[in-house]
Amino acid sequence: MPFVRIDMFEGRTKEQKAALARAVTAAVQETLGAPPEHIYVVINELPPENVAIGGVPRSKDAGHK
Repeated sequence: MPFVRIDMFEGRTKEQKAALARAVTAAVQETLGAPPEHIYVVINELPPENVAIGGVPRSKDAGHK
């Protein structure tokens, strides 16, 4: 049973997350031959203040989303 975890910044729509889950499921099914009902896709949404890049909190870097 493949388990795919995706960490990303919050702010995507439900439709975007559903489309991502469908695309990832299709890729895993094609690559591994696993049936879709056995493929788990977990999307973790992170607030920017919980991530730092190069020691700088992402929320301080207005140029990135």
